Amino acid sequence: MANSDASAKSDDGTDGGKIVKSKEEWRSQLTPDQYYVTREHGTEPAYSGAYDQCKDEGVYKCVCCGNPLFDSAQKFDSGTGWPSFYDSITRDAVDDKKDRSFLTVRTEIVCAKCDAHLGHVFPDGPAPTGLRYCMNSLSLDLDKKDDTGETD
Repeated sequence: MANSDASAKSDDGTDGGKIVKSKEEWRSQLTPDQYYVTREHGTEPAYSGAYDQCKDEGVYKCVCCGNPLFDSAQKFDSGTGWPSFYDSITRDAVDDKKDRSFLTVRTEIVCAKCDAHLGHVFPDGPAPTGLRYCMNSLSLDLDKKDDTGETD
């Protein structure tokens, strides 16, 4: 887990490979809603996010640090009101943590580079993984493919 103490970070803003910033640094970089979701483990209302019904092709990156997280080819319509993916772009793109809030145990998904809260994963997704990564649009930034099929 990343240390939130800004004094613990190295000159390049990392701590053992993790991006470490103070609350003030994150607040200055993110919108209030993005901060609430990614840094305070909030959830945007269902069907309110920009990427729930998005059909654009590209790579979904962490809004906090730009880490590539999900490919649009792995996105599916789960009917839940949040963008859903059946797998992450690479096995080391995201980390999971036990979430014991709301009187239940769920699996929280965070960015592997900066520990931003992204959403949760559930075992009711489609093949080939059977997983549903249910993410908050506010935690993502879509790097769209251009006419040549390349992302920016």
